Amino acid sequence: MASSHGSSPVPHSSRGSSDGFYRKGPEPSSRHYRSVCSLPDVCPKEPTGEARGLCDGPSVVADQHRWTIYSSKVNLPAALNDPRLAKRESDFFTKTWGLDFVETEVMPSFYLPNITKEHFTPYLQETSQKEKIHERCKAICPNKDDPDSVSSITHNHEKARDELEQVPKIFMKPDFALNDPVTFNAVLPWSHFSVASGKNRDGASSRLLQEKLSHYLDVVEVCIARQISLRSEAFFHAMSSQHELQDRLQETAHAVTSLRGRMASMERVMCEGPLRALQQTRTRANCVRLHDKLKLMAAVHQTQPTVQLLLSTSEFVGALELIATTKEVLQQELQGIHSFRHLGSQLCEMERLIDKMMVADFITYAKSDLNRPFEEDSQVLEKDRLQSLVFGLLRQRKLDFLDIYSEEIIQAAKGIVRQCVLQTVSQIDEIDTDVVMKLPDQMRLMAFCQWFELLQDIFEHFLLFLKRIKATLSVIRAVVLEVLDSSQRSRLTAEGRERAGMGAAGGGGGGDQEEEEEPLDGRVGAELAYLTHEGLFISDAINDAEQQQQQPDVRSSSSSSAQAQARRDVCGSDSASATTESSSSREHAANTASTLPGGLATGLSEDVMPSDLELGRVANNAQELLYTASDVSHDRCVKVLITRAKDGSLERLSSAEFVRLSQAVEGFVRDTEELCGRRSVSLRGALQSQANRFVHRFHEERKTKLSLLMDNERWKQADVPAEFQDLVNSIADGRITLPDRKPLGTEERKPSDYLTVDGQRYAVVGTVLLLIRMFLEYCQCVNDIPSIATDMLTRLSDLLKHFNSRSCQLVLGAGALQVVGLKTITTKNLALASRCLQLVVHYIPIIRAHFETKLQPKQYSVLRHFDHITKDYNDHIAEISAKLVAIMDSLFEKVLSKYEVKAPMPSACFRNICKQMAKMHEAISDLLPEEQTQTLFLKINASFKMHLKRQLAKLGVINDGGPQHGLVVVDVAFYTENVQVLRSLERLDLNMAAIWEQKR
Repeated sequence: MASSHGSSPVPHSSRGSSDGFYRKGPEPSSRHYRSVCSLPDVCPKEPTGEARGLCDGPSVVADQHRWTIYSSKVNLPAALNDPRLAKRESDFFTKTWGLDFVETEVMPSFYLPNITKEHFTPYLQETSQKEKIHERCKAICPNKDDPDSVSSITHNHEKARDELEQVPKIFMKPDFALNDPVTFNAVLPWSHFSVASGKNRDGASSRLLQEKLSHYLDVVEVCIARQISLRSEAFFHAMSSQHELQDRLQETAHAVTSLRGRMASMERVMCEGPLRALQQTRTRANCVRLHDKLKLMAAVHQTQPTVQLLLSTSEFVGALELIATTKEVLQQELQGIHSFRHLGSQLCEMERLIDKMMVADFITYAKSDLNRPFEEDSQVLEKDRLQSLVFGLLRQRKLDFLDIYSEEIIQAAKGIVRQCVLQTVSQIDEIDTDVVMKLPDQMRLMAFCQWFELLQDIFEHFLLFLKRIKATLSVIRAVVLEVLDSSQRSRLTAEGRERAGMGAAGGGGGGDQEEEEEPLDGRVGAELAYLTHEGLFISDAINDAEQQQQQPDVRSSSSSSAQAQARRDVCGSDSASATTESSSSREHAANTASTLPGGLATGLSEDVMPSDLELGRVANNAQELLYTASDVSHDRCVKVLITRAKDGSLERLSSAEFVRLSQAVEGFVRDTEELCGRRSVSLRGALQSQANRFVHRFHEERKTKLSLLMDNERWKQADVPAEFQDLVNSIADGRITLPDRKPLGTEERKPSDYLTVDGQRYAVVGTVLLLIRMFLEYCQCVNDIPSIATDMLTRLSDLLKHFNSRSCQLVLGAGALQVVGLKTITTKNLALASRCLQLVVHYIPIIRAHFETKLQPKQYSVLRHFDHITKDYNDHIAEISAKLVAIMDSLFEKVLSKYEVKAPMPSACFRNICKQMAKMHEAISDLLPEEQTQTLFLKINASFKMHLKRQLAKLGVINDGGPQHGLVVVDVAFYTENVQVLRSLERLDLNMAAIWEQKR
């Protein structure tokens, strides 16, 4: 710090110096030397230095001599390392931290590097040059720290200053002027030359003033001379530099004069001739361009006749291409030509006229295609014409042409139905068309066979109709997709060319690119000559395109001349238009022709054709139009069905007739779905509606028939005809259908007493046999008409429920007493009803499995009806069984209440009971199987034991081996023998020991 304070300040560099040395600045008028300051105290007792308000924060430069907060003893390291302390104040620390607080050696930090002299090497290298310059400056200028030099400089400066101070300050003012009276009076004080004074004194004063002014002049001159002497070297250097500069300017002037002479010679020899050649080349190029422009104008002049010729042959695409190309030429190449000022509007008007012509032609084509006779074999009418129309409409963005075709489809579908009805009616003599003029009335007068043939004819015509529409829409869609594919290919090609051009530019192939661009300009100019090919039709262009594809690099001059001759013959064009024909015109015509399918759309620019999104939408609309045609066909067929069904004739059809109708409709719907690829619901919905009505009538007929049968049923065992046994056997074999009717004359077999099903015999009534045939009719109807499976299942469930509930009312509810006139409901009636219900329960799982195969998985929930029906039937069977037990229970209660234990044995009471048991067994043994008979008699025996036990307890008879006990044992043995002697009850465990009270 002390050394830095005592060193001289670094001198500033002189702006005008060119040698790179640092020059000393001008000496100040007065010098102030600051005394050398000592190091500041580490911990001063009070602030030192001057306060500054520029910045409140500490500064190393400004605050190094003043006290700041960073100089205080607030931190522990400063207090511990205070060098002024003789010894440590241990009391201050030990009283807080203990006596163990002693001074220890501080270990060096591992995070601080070891600084050596090599760390300062870059800094020394950087400052060495500045140090050398500083030393040279010190050698040139006297050292201010040297006492001798300082004293001499100071002495001379003080002397000069004292002398200059003798000169009045008024002479030093910048605005010093003697013409100012105040200044003049101050310089020449006239008070010394007053009249009162003597002349001698005035002369002395004048001399004194003159000497004084001369002295002032001498002082100033001496100072000026001194300053000049100090700066003489600089003055001489400036003068020598001025002479040298004048010499160099003279040399430069001579060099410039020589250079101008040489450039004039070079311009005369090397520039004037080549420039004249370039000017002539440019003039020739302008003449060629003018000639091409005139040829182009001649070609454009032939546009209107060519367009009219193309329109006369319905070549809309070629005409539109010609108009578009001509408009582009008018906007780009011939813009501002006064003679063609009206041609643009004329071409736009022709383009609008072509739009109307194409739309009208497409409407005519659609009508002729959809309304032509079905006897023709061809599915697509005039395919080339259709392709040309579609392409032209696409090119003009008339994307609503499919809507026109859709309207024509609707009208044609109406015409098909009308034509078929008129043709059928004309063949029926019973219908007088003069009296019955409306088609719906004529259809309702037909017999079912006639109307069914008409419906089949309509189906056939609509299938052919849809096939033709599909073929036509396929052609339209193919054209659209071809145009879309061509647009995408052209875009990819353009992107590839751009990338290739960028690569060539990046690779430095500028010369080759210029060579490639010149033929391109030539081809563009040649393509504009396409306007002169008036006689080239689309067919010729297609042939040229095929030839160019086969031989892309070979162009025949004879072909070109032949085409030019053909054009001259057709249009009579002049020689100028004929000479403009070139190979590029053939290329453009081939591109125009390539826009048709099979290379049809490669010659169009992207701004003319619709976008890819629009083309994709048109392609989708073509597919949707096929769906619409299918829906329209189905809707017309639905109207035919609805017209026929207005008088309810379809509901009155027999099952076979309705099955034929359903099969025909399903076949037509299936064929249209395969043809069009989409499921249609309108015709199926109409058939379903008629099927629901048919099912309702079908069900009501059978339900009414079943009700009549049950109201006349006397609940007696009926004989089973052989045909019913065969029907049951066919069901067991898995054929859930009605058997074919046997031809007349076949031998009739005798009926059997029982119906054998899966090895079990069922005693049945006649109503159950007819019920089996009825639910087979339901199953058969579902086989024929799968669409009514759910409705038929619901109706069959209702039929089975009706049989169950009605049989319960007639037998258990004793309704047969009033309906049929039975005297009483016997146990045989009950057992027979139970067996009939068991037979129906046996067939419910079979019916369920059959319907499950006809339902969709989402419709399986309706099968729960069979579970409810099975439960209801089983509950009914259990109620009948309980009723049989209840009959015997009331008998036991009545008879055993009068039982007395006395001789003779067996008692009359037990004889009566055994007699009734035998009658019960005789009534049900032939109707119920052995297992059910045994189960029923076990329940009856339990009831008997309960009543006997109760009566014995009432009489006080116990099993004590007494006389009364013996009498009861005899009666019980008699009961046991009579029960076990019955058929199928031999091994029945009666357990008669339970009649006695248990001993306590």
